[in-house]
Order: sequence, then C-alpha cells, then structure tokens
Amino acid sequence: MTQLTKDEVKHHAGLAWLAVTDAEAEAYVASLGGIVDFVKELQEVDTEQVEPMTHPLQVFNVLREDVPTDVLDREEMLKSVKEHEAGQIKVPNIL
Repeated sequence: MTQLTKDEVKHHAGLAWLAVTDAEAEAYVASLGGIVDFVKELQEVDTEQVEPMTHPLQVFNVLREDVPTDVLDREEMLKSVKEHEAGQIKVPNIL
C-alpha cells in the first residue's frame, strides 16, 4: 500500500485550501493511500479496445416528436374567455 506522510497530506490539503489538523491528517494518511493504490490499479487496466464514452449507461432521448395538433376546439375555448374578436382573445392593454 502506498504510504503517504502526514506532511504530504497537509501539503495537498493546503493546495485545496483545506485546513486540516494534525489528527485529521494522520487519519487521512491511510485512506488516501488506499485511494492512490486503487488509481494505480485502474491505470493497469488495458483499455486499448474500449471506445471513449461520455456516460456509463446508454442514454435515450425521451422527448416525443413535436407535431402540431388541435388540442382545443377553438369555438369551445372562446366560450370560456371574457372577450374575443375575430377568433382571437382580447386582453387588457399593459402599457
């Protein structure tokens, strides 16, 4: 297992603008060493035949095609508005 020193942990914490106490640095020595070892294992994996990907799972577009349809009966809709003229809804002036 890769053994980091407490000073190395404190140095890297400082690079990340993290304040760690001596006790915290001591606690991170073992866990960060394990992470470094795992990264070394990953670097040994042969990925020559693996195509680069942006996501580990295949992503499908779940949106439907945008097809215009008549969802409202215009005459029925105009019956529910306060005022309308020539098939268009009248709204109050804003400016």
